[in-house]
Amino acid sequence: MKIEFDPSVIAVITGASKGIGLACARTLAACGARVVLVARQEAALVAACDSLRSHGYQVEWRSADLSDGQQAAGLIERIERDVGPIAILVHAAGAARRYGPEELGPAAFLQGIEAKYFPGVHMMEPVARRMAARGRGSIVNIIGQGGRRAGALHIAGGAANAALMLATVGFARAYADRGVRVNGINPGLTRTGRVAQGLQAAARTTGRPIDELAAEALAGIPMGRMAEPHEVAQVAAFLASDLASYVSGAIIPMDGCTASVI
Repeated sequence: MKIEFDPSVIAVITGASKGIGLACARTLAACGARVVLVARQEAALVAACDSLRSHGYQVEWRSADLSDGQQAAGLIERIERDVGPIAILVHAAGAARRYGPEELGPAAFLQGIEAKYFPGVHMMEPVARRMAARGRGSIVNIIGQGGRRAGALHIAGGAANAALMLATVGFARAYADRGVRVNGINPGLTRTGRVAQGLQAAARTTGRPIDELAAEALAGIPMGRMAEPHEVAQVAAFLASDLASYVSGAIIPMDGCTASVI
């Protein structure tokens, strides 16, 4: 079956100016939804919207720093006032930096929480309440497999991912009887700018060449390649759609079978 959204469906995509977020915006717009792109940098948002509009997609943008709860609440209020009720939220914003064990400290853990966890709950909590009042809605959080699979260079960020995973499932349980579905996706290594950042952190910590580390990372993926952003976006669109009408509280791994856990 094909994923299709009514043109009246309003989908908000955070982190939408690049990477997985932009791929989600493109995919949901292609499926017919009216998409609002959200990110911090206005110039990047304008460029992303111009690109999507050139393909005939119905999109617009709003900028906000979602680590700030007041900005997030104001953003949601403006979208619902100016555009309409949010039917779908795909949260792909926020990326914790990678630190070697010797670089960790209170600032590193705070950065992970402020970059990854707070933006997620600042959007999820008020949007879920509004959806519940209307008796319908779907939230998809793009989180990260680092919250399930510990890595020495991703302790602070992985802890923030794990916290967001628990919040995702908790909100799913809290609102299951009010028509709101909440799910998460845990991408593994995905072809975005984050890959270069992770490799740089690994090179800094180990002293090994980036090319060697990249080859080693790929060799550890049973499928033999990274994910592409559009592949994650396709799963997000499925979870957001009525095709997944009985799926809530799920965390979907997308790591090319790397973790291989049950």
